Amino acid sequence: MTCTRLELLDWRRRVADLYATVRERYRQDPVAAHEHWRTGRDELLASHPCSPLPAGRRASFTGLPVAPYDPEWAFSAPVDTEVAPERFEVTTSTGRLMAYERVGIVDLPVGRLEVLWLEDYAGGIFLPFRDATAGQTTYGGGRYLLDTPKSADLGTDGDGRLVLDFNFAYHPSCFYDPAWNCPLAPPGNRLEVAIDAGERSHDA
Repeated sequence: MTCTRLELLDWRRRVADLYATVRERYRQDPVAAHEHWRTGRDELLASHPCSPLPAGRRASFTGLPVAPYDPEWAFSAPVDTEVAPERFEVTTSTGRLMAYERVGIVDLPVGRLEVLWLEDYAGGIFLPFRDATAGQTTYGGGRYLLDTPKSADLGTDGDGRLVLDFNFAYHPSCFYDPAWNCPLAPPGNRLEVAIDAGERSHDA
């Protein structure tokens, strides 16, 4: 990353603003919210100094390959916190370790995922996953569903359940540039099914 600290501050503000609008629109029209999310991310990646896209690729960038919105992959679920908290370290894309604590589990029609709490930064919920598309049509290290320390958060539904919509799944920064240090999906967050939704590594 070659951007300045103030440029990084601006990047984080813009991402936070993007997700705030997405959450508001999602309540009424998930398809419109998804389109806003897709175009907003394309704009940031193409033009912002802190884009994870290497500078040499930005001029020719025409948009991320993202699957059309499919409500089949949209879920909400309560977090089961009746599990023993477990602190562990997740391997990152550069081989470093990052500390997390398991704070709960969500059971979805596609499988079970561990809900993690990031101990770095100011803390926050982190929910990466790796599915059967990994290494085929998506990044081999997995994708992210929620990363609240970075404002990637779809909120909760009217019953207080986490919104877990795989149409908004996205690749970590290290997918675009291996210089970035990104935590990868641990064993408790690997699904056997193919999640054909969200960002892809290439057009299908």
